[in-house]
Amino acid sequence: VQLVESGGGLVQPGGSLRLSCAASGFTFSNYDMNCYRQAPGKERELVAAITSVGGNTKYADSVKGRFTISRDNAKNTVYLQMSSMKCEDTAEYYCHVRHRTNDCWGQGTQVTVSS
Repeated sequence: VQLVESGGGLVQPGGSLRLSCAASGFTFSNYDMNCYRQAPGKERELVAAITSVGGNTKYADSVKGRFTISRDNAKNTVYLQMSSMKCEDTAEYYCHVRHRTNDCWGQGTQVTVSS
């Protein structure tokens, strides 16, 4: 299993950014996918999740209405569109999949929201 995040960077408050997570090594369409983040000195938290069937989504309260998770099963990729970003969105963002009994993580991509 391999998860590779991309799209992080520096963005001003109120701005937008789209993260991508390219997956390989497993049947992507069969698995729910998750996006976590971890800010310095804080625990890793679930930001958004999308199911394998139906593409149902859920979000942390802190990002509802601002972030949108989606997936393209043809490209084995999950996306996190972030809008109206705030300084408190600054964190390392990670892609995650629970593959069989294993928790598999990407290497992370840094997102910094600052003026």
